[in-house]
Amino acid sequence: MGYIMSKCRNCNVEIKDKTDVCPLCRCVLEKHTEGKNTYPDIRFMTRRLLLACRIFLFVILLTGATLFAVNYENYHGVWWCAIVIAALLYLYLILRFAIVDDAGYKAKIIVLTLCGVLFVVLVDFVTGYRGWSVNYVIPGGILLVDIGIVVLMIVNVRNWQSYLLFQIFMILCSLLPLIFWRFDIVTNPLMSFIALGVSVFLFLGTMIIGDRRARIELKRRFHVR
Repeated sequence: MGYIMSKCRNCNVEIKDKTDVCPLCRCVLEKHTEGKNTYPDIRFMTRRLLLACRIFLFVILLTGATLFAVNYENYHGVWWCAIVIAALLYLYLILRFAIVDDAGYKAKIIVLTLCGVLFVVLVDFVTGYRGWSVNYVIPGGILLVDIGIVVLMIVNVRNWQSYLLFQIFMILCSLLPLIFWRFDIVTNPLMSFIALGVSVFLFLGTMIIGDRRARIELKRRFHVR
């Protein structure tokens, strides 16, 4: 237990003597304990958020079961309950992963964006697949992340080289729509080629402009000497 001291708010000094008034200005002193943690209880706030997330997840499961039963009894060719349940799960992911979880913001951006794209693809399939999700939404999501990378590099200009792995990952992601195109899943590959081109040129531009710092960062990341 800390040592109890007194402090004068008027003089802004601490008094160790056993007195209730300041010897300088005669104002009433305030008692406080030396060494006591005066920071907010972050763990308490985290526990409350986690509890709220668990309650929300239970509500989602209960709601999902109810909607599935209603959709099953009144099925007219569309499993609309899947869209509602997926939207609620995505909202839970935002609460659990983006707010409560302590993962880095880069991982949060990737996971939330990709899950958002998958949600839109699900909507396309449930409402009678027309291909607009794989033709436009997937490459559009990749372009959106690329733009986000550029913004983050400008904001965090002193540590821009840390986004190189992020860029390589987006190049790999931009190859997926072209693979889908080879299997006739993607029918209009224009947006896919644009997404791949932007991702590749963003990486090349970073390497060329970054020069030595960019090469050092890649060697460090891949443990190359």
